[in-house]
Amino acid sequence: MKVTVFDYGSGNVHSAVRALAQAGADVSLTSDPGEAMSAAGLVVPGVGAFDTVVKRLRALRGDRFIERRLAGGLPVLGICVGLQVLFEASEEHGSRESGLNQFPGTVTKLPSEIVPHMGWSTVETAPGSKLFAGIKNERFYFVHSYGVQTDPAQDADDHFAPPAISWASHGGRFVAAIEQGPLSAVQFHPEKSGEAGLRLLRNWLSTLKG
Repeated sequence: MKVTVFDYGSGNVHSAVRALAQAGADVSLTSDPGEAMSAAGLVVPGVGAFDTVVKRLRALRGDRFIERRLAGGLPVLGICVGLQVLFEASEEHGSRESGLNQFPGTVTKLPSEIVPHMGWSTVETAPGSKLFAGIKNERFYFVHSYGVQTDPAQDADDHFAPPAISWASHGGRFVAAIEQGPLSAVQFHPEKSGEAGLRLLRNWLSTLKG
């Protein structure tokens, strides 16, 4: 199954490539929009500041072909800041920056005296989750200071099935993963989460077609 990891200068791409290959994908790394558009599955990793990731994505038309893929039912998986940029906005560093607006909600600072949240946390999985099939209540590796702390399902468009939301906690609950149709995203790093992370990637790969 052909999977492309989109390389737009965010960093952390090679570990994602290695993990996907270990999970069984025929994986490539590219900054070419055409190749990213045509793959059976597209992975959008993200490391660093929200506004920098969004600007780099838009500079390579990532926002446009992500939208086109989703309109065509072609799967996309966001990782870490790759999850955050799918939401409406972020308040990172005291300024409000617009995201790709695929989900309702704003990325805000975690309400903990200790940030970043760095280490292993248990994920409370959504009922019927495809990503977490067979891996309920496992721990995954997180590195972040911001997250989505409101429930995107409460503000979802009534014309579509609400997203499946999985949660984790660090000072308060935040969105650990979200799934809706062809779009999935995780706040943690599956590529750094050992066997549980590989099983999650295999679950995602099993949803791809052709």
